[in-house]
Amino acid sequence: MNKTATSETVLNLRMEVHNLAEAAFHRHLISGYGDSEYPDSYQIVYEGKPKHLTLNQARAFLSRLMQQPV
Repeated sequence: MNKTATSETVLNLRMEVHNLAEAAFHRHLISGYGDSEYPDSYQIVYEGKPKHLTLNQARAFLSRLMQQPV
């Protein structure tokens, strides 16, 4: 995979995580979200505590969270 394809993959993953985080925020499952201070990471505020997760971890965490009944 070349650098451009890798960059696009990371951007697509970041957008997917952002969309999941936005949906979780509007369902009051998390209290905040955004780009982390660390590269290739995402910050999610859950139960009042910020978590810095890799993009793959953030996607998995948010996907599980969104599957919970409201």
